[in-house]
Amino acid sequence: LLKPRDSPLRPHCRADERLFLWRGVNQPPLSVIDNPIIHHLADMASRASLRDTSSYGSGLQKFHLFCDIFSIPETRRLPASFSILHSFALWAPISVKAARKYLSAVRAWHLAQGWPPPLSQEESERINWLLRGLDNIQLSKRSRPPRQPITIAMLTALKLTLNLSDPFDACIWTICSCSFFGLMRFGEATVKSRADFDGSRHLKRIDSTFAHDLDGRRYARLDLPAAKTAKPGEIQHIFLNEQGNLCPLWALENLVAVVPASATDPLFSWRDSRGLIRPMARSAALARINGILYSLGWGTAFCHSFRIGGASFFLAKGVSPELMRIAGRWRSLAYETYIRAFEQITSRHMSNLHSSGTATTLMVG
Repeated sequence: LLKPRDSPLRPHCRADERLFLWRGVNQPPLSVIDNPIIHHLADMASRASLRDTSSYGSGLQKFHLFCDIFSIPETRRLPASFSILHSFALWAPISVKAARKYLSAVRAWHLAQGWPPPLSQEESERINWLLRGLDNIQLSKRSRPPRQPITIAMLTALKLTLNLSDPFDACIWTICSCSFFGLMRFGEATVKSRADFDGSRHLKRIDSTFAHDLDGRRYARLDLPAAKTAKPGEIQHIFLNEQGNLCPLWALENLVAVVPASATDPLFSWRDSRGLIRPMARSAALARINGILYSLGWGTAFCHSFRIGGASFFLAKGVSPELMRIAGRWRSLAYETYIRAFEQITSRHMSNLHSSGTATTLMVG
């Protein structure tokens, strides 16, 4: 694995600490008065302004690797010029999405170290212009179409195959049903590892509520402590409705019965052979789901397949696209990408629609 050269400016530390512990040789301009209390408050505020600094730490490591390869001196890394960041964006990515994440990491590093953002709006637009070109090149070279979304047929097969009285499988099914009908990102239901679970960022048992709407229909509300599109401190809501024999409400109630847990334990959790509560790791969940789908001839699922599949299902059932955009918590531009995908798979979903008794109303708070 390639990594930057060792330097006293970059001490060995966890990825989520790199923004704050990795330094530059240049002195940043003063942003607050010279007072230790004010400096301490500024440092605390800076550390609290980002929810997931580990991903930024990975991008920052990539930036320093680029600088080492191209012999960029330390004096030009912080602050970094437009030409350096422009070149980094063209060199670094395995995808255009990754390039933007890497640039966001370098921007966050500048801010955390007391420097202004390294790119102006005009410079960012120039970089985006070329990134769009790279994106078009990558699209033209695709050897196969994007992985298909989860369909009702696939969801039914998953439920029939899983042992819903087993703690692990019960948790898997709850994730599948809630992700599909709640238009959830897979990372909102799973964690990177057991140690990664954090009650301030991930769903807990106490974050789920059952109630009845104005029409007397039951629904469940999941209160996300943190989300990709949420502002700091903002709680976003996922609304789940009754959905026939694939119902996420039943899945949640079954999980509670099969895996009893405390209010502060992970919502999507299971018990191991020693009886210990464990959050569901993303890799373990995908391995179980992919194994079933592959054995049935569907290939492997992509983590966003449930979210895309759920959205295309509701669209095919006539739910308003604007209502789906709100329920799925999409930004408008991101949502347009999904709409383009729906055009290619709507007929597939309409031929596999759930039973006519399935409720399809989405609750939006």
